[in-house]
Amino acid sequence: MPKINELKKAFEDAGANVQNIEDKRQNMAIKLGEDPDAYTAEDLQTIKDEFDKASKVRDFANEALETARAAEIANMSKEDIKPLDNKGKNLKDEFVKNFKGMIKGDPKVMNLVTSSTDESGNAVGLTIPQDIQTAIHTLVRQYDSLQQYVNHEAVTTQTGSRVYEKWTDVTPLADLDDETATIGDNDDPELTLIKYAIHRYSGITTVTNSLIKDTADNILAWLSSWIAKKTVVTRNAKIIAAMNAAPTKPTLAKFDDIIDMINTSVDPAIKQTSFLLTNTSGCNELCKVKDAMGRYLLQPDPTQPDQMLVRGKKVIMVADKWLPNAGTAAAPVYPLYYGDLSQAVTLYDRENMSLLATNIGAGAFEKDQYKIRVIDRFDVEATDSDAFVAGSFNAIADQPANFAASATTNG
Repeated sequence: MPKINELKKAFEDAGANVQNIEDKRQNMAIKLGEDPDAYTAEDLQTIKDEFDKASKVRDFANEALETARAAEIANMSKEDIKPLDNKGKNLKDEFVKNFKGMIKGDPKVMNLVTSSTDESGNAVGLTIPQDIQTAIHTLVRQYDSLQQYVNHEAVTTQTGSRVYEKWTDVTPLADLDDETATIGDNDDPELTLIKYAIHRYSGITTVTNSLIKDTADNILAWLSSWIAKKTVVTRNAKIIAAMNAAPTKPTLAKFDDIIDMINTSVDPAIKQTSFLLTNTSGCNELCKVKDAMGRYLLQPDPTQPDQMLVRGKKVIMVADKWLPNAGTAAAPVYPLYYGDLSQAVTLYDRENMSLLATNIGAGAFEKDQYKIRVIDRFDVEATDSDAFVAGSFNAIADQPANFAASATTNG
């Protein structure tokens, strides 16, 4: 029987092939929106057949993998099957129980949550279990989070360093003249050392007595939602700060300036993964700009109508509150970034969220309330500044219509 890992790789490869064909199909749809004659009916049928076949191959590989896994479990000996212990079965219930005990100041729980300290010597508090952190991160992705666009690296140390080679510094391998040639040592890459230092980011909220009396599922849902929102806001702010390390472009003034930015501002090697990013008011201004044919500069993605595109490049929109305009209220200057944020910025995640509660400090004693503090531990650093550029604009002029050539031809 084939090994599980081999079947798993076959399934992953088949899935990647489906995604590649889907990307190709979406690009074709975009071009067809601009020019209905860009592809023939045969071209469309060919890509459809490719996608259908690739999907069947992927589903077949998945079925084979699941069958092999089921057979492996069925053939396990009784000695290899270990039942979950009570702690494993009741992990969430235990967390909620400790959470309630911490809120109420139960001495046993308080001794537990204050007995350990982090690298800075501060009480860690009640560590949020990994599966609940996973639920929080799932919620984070549903909000307007920039974290999904940057490089995300889990780390286990408070400080550390990484070495990066910028795309613009990558050189080709040497061409050896013959089999006996010696490989030279004078082609060392230009490497950049990036150091990270995990920071502690914290927030406090008030807990009502009714919440403490609620069910475990409701408490977990409330906690996950609250922490996810705080996480998105905090990490977005730090990512935007790192984005400001990108090289600046001259003020954009016309339609062609944006096209130039897309075509020439980053290395072609990362053009396929690049996108535009602006704030809400900036996106609103771009929505009004028209090309020479009277069509709007921003076009909806045929596969995702609520997602806007410029020349096939996705436009990411961030709230003005977190990505503010420059200039004045009367004459705002809107931000417009372009590039591959996963190459430009890395988020180093300590993945060690924790909670600590009090009914004494933070004004809780005077109002007979419970206060909860959540701590998130991470750092954000700019890595490849050449992979992202920062532009801005006051207003983008419509592309002027030019019918002179066609009028002369018709005459």
